[in-house]
Amino acid sequence: MDPETFISKYEPRKMVAISLAVFAVAFAILGFTYINTGSPVRLGVEFTGGTIVTVPVIESEGELAAKLAGYPVLDLRDVGHRYMVQMGPMSDADYRQLSAMITSEYRDPEIKYMGPVYSARLIEQAKTYIPLSFLFMAVVIFLIFRTPFVAMTVIFAAFSDIVIAAACMTVVGVSLSMGTVAALLMLIGYSVDSNILLNMRVFKRKGKIEDKIAGAFRTGFAMTTTTLSAVVALFLVATFSYLVSPAFTQINILFDISIVLIFGITAGLMNTWVMNSNALRWYLARPKKAPARRQKR
Repeated sequence: MDPETFISKYEPRKMVAISLAVFAVAFAILGFTYINTGSPVRLGVEFTGGTIVTVPVIESEGELAAKLAGYPVLDLRDVGHRYMVQMGPMSDADYRQLSAMITSEYRDPEIKYMGPVYSARLIEQAKTYIPLSFLFMAVVIFLIFRTPFVAMTVIFAAFSDIVIAAACMTVVGVSLSMGTVAALLMLIGYSVDSNILLNMRVFKRKGKIEDKIAGAFRTGFAMTTTTLSAVVALFLVATFSYLVSPAFTQINILFDISIVLIFGITAGLMNTWVMNSNALRWYLARPKKAPARRQKR
């Protein structure tokens, strides 16, 4: 089906409702997670405090888990010829004992410790900078188009991209880390990029609304799929490079960033070309109010 047929075939309100339904499900997932854990997403070590230990594979996961049974182990996984163990907060004495045991029994281990004070500071910074990003984006969008409806749709699309990506993170078990926060902020830029393209084509060019949206869709879809292809390639390299050579391991921060971007960019395709394009169709096709006439005295 060509873009013109797809855009003109379905009623705008029904298409917008599909995107809103997906947003509602994602928001419900985050709300349920918040009720049960106190946070809408699973927090990583950077935000909770704790220790991440990476050691070479010289034993089974069960043997390593038994060895670390006395410590607050939250997650243990094979990341390609190495085990990565995530632990919760512990006392200084336990940390020194753990560090001594790991360095004495394993070759080239990696131990990363995040204190609770630093973690609390990161949480406060995330709470400050994410809303500021939305505020500055809203100001720029309003200055460009001078139309409150357009600014609201662009802001909501970016917000929906982040909510859907965060919900997918929760479903697949990806924790919130510095890498995933960066990825969520990047989604604001990707969302604004495609939505500005859509609105510039619709408001700045002449012609039939469906034709202008179809032209914007061709360009925007090519841009987004190009970016998505690069992100998928990043995901494959970060996840499966260890299969090529034993010298490689999974690159966890790149895995986290790429998986969040895949979820968010895919959601952005829906929010831009299913929701916002049809919202613009409805907005521009609505009946215009006739100006009130002054009665002659």
